[in-house]
Amino acid sequence: MPGTVTMYSTTTCGYCRRLKSQLDREGIGYTEINIEQDPESAAFVEKANDGNQTVPTVLFPDGSTLTNPSLAQVKQKIGA
Repeated sequence: MPGTVTMYSTTTCGYCRRLKSQLDREGIGYTEINIEQDPESAAFVEKANDGNQTVPTVLFPDGSTLTNPSLAQVKQKIGA
């Protein structure tokens, strides 16, 4: 399922790398956006996190977000 969720990340984010490898292993599709290279996405992440650029922030198809979610939280949210 490509692009099931959108993950906002940065190049140096270890939590992002961990979540990406977990999603890959589970076959959960995602689109990754590096907020260091996309000011609009950085502003979105700040809005979702009380003004902080906290990553990974995951955006779900229903418009909701989770910040640094566990694999179990992502799977529950998308019904996997």
